[in-house]
This record gives sequence, C-alpha cells and structure tokens, in this order.
Amino acid sequence: MITEDREEVFIEATESSGLKVAAAVAALLITALVFVGYAYLRKRQAQGAASTQQTAGTQPKAAPQALILVDEALLRGTNTVLGGTVRNISNRTLGALSVELELKRRRSETTERKQVPLTPADLDASQEGRYSLQLKAQDYVSAKVVALHSGSPDSVVPYTLAQGEKRPQEKLESKTIKIDKPAPGKRSEFLNSPDNPARVP
Repeated sequence: MITEDREEVFIEATESSGLKVAAAVAALLITALVFVGYAYLRKRQAQGAASTQQTAGTQPKAAPQALILVDEALLRGTNTVLGGTVRNISNRTLGALSVELELKRRRSETTERKQVPLTPADLDASQEGRYSLQLKAQDYVSAKVVALHSGSPDSVVPYTLAQGEKRPQEKLESKTIKIDKPAPGKRSEFLNSPDNPARVP
C-alpha cells in the first residue's frame, strides 16, 4: 500500500512538471515571435520614412518671394487684434495678396481658416503691406499663418516667417492704500481671550 501511494505521487509530479515545461516553451516561442514581428515592422517603417525623405529631398524647394512679419496679438477691450507686415522680397510684382490664418476656437478646440487681405493688395519689389484681423478674445485661443495667396486661393506664394512688432508694455496704475491706525486703547484688545471667551466658527 505504501508503495502504491508513492507511485501515484511520483506520476502526478511528473505530469505537473511536464505541463510547466510545455508552458515555458510556449511562452518563449510567443515572446520570440512578438520580438521578430516588432523588429520587422520597425525596419519596414524606417525604410518607408527614408524613401519619403528621399523623394521630398529630390523636389526643388521654391525660393521665398515674401517675408511675413507676424506681430504679437493686441488686446483692445474684449477684442484681440491680429496683424503683421508682408514684404515683397522678390524681383517681380505680387498682386491681390491675402494672408491665410488658422484660428483655433477656445471651447471646441476646432480650427477654422480665414483669409485676410493686404493693404495695399499689390506689392512691387521691396514694398510692404499690412494685414489686420479683429476677433472676439473669448472665442479664439490661438492663431497662426498657414499660407500667402496671390489672387485665387489656389495660387500660393512661397514665404518665410519672422517676428514682427512686440506688444507694447502695459502701464500699471499705482494706487495708494491708506490704513487707519487702531485707537490707542484697543491695541491689547483681543476678540477671544480668557476673560472674554468667544466661539470661533
């Protein structure tokens, strides 16, 4: 009887250790497959990025024809004024110019685009024009220049951006606050003292 019990325990131990070995081999195999798949996908993504950069690098980039100086936004009451200067840095005349701005709404965080015409709209070589747009300050959180158009919305002029005029410093009003001195008899008077206990809320 004693020998039969020992044989059963030995058989159960052999079966459980066999399951553990099989589970360990399966885990190692799955880990190896995941690693190989990750390495393959990473190599494929790197090759795709390299080919995209090569095609982008072979296309000649147009020389900028205008310089856009973007001024810092000004607050006027409840409105924000966006503006800047466009300078023609090419040798030809640029006509019917307008600056396209991308505006981000404050609440919904959606974006919308607006075209702002230049004054004057036609610029000769080395001539400057200004653009300005007034918006409600509570409606929009940010704005950026995304395009410079000449005539139709499809006709895009190559440009570069630079910092324009800075916002003027706000004048701080100085206020004089006068504090009355307490009466001489009330200096040692406390609201809550052992002689006059009060409940503090």
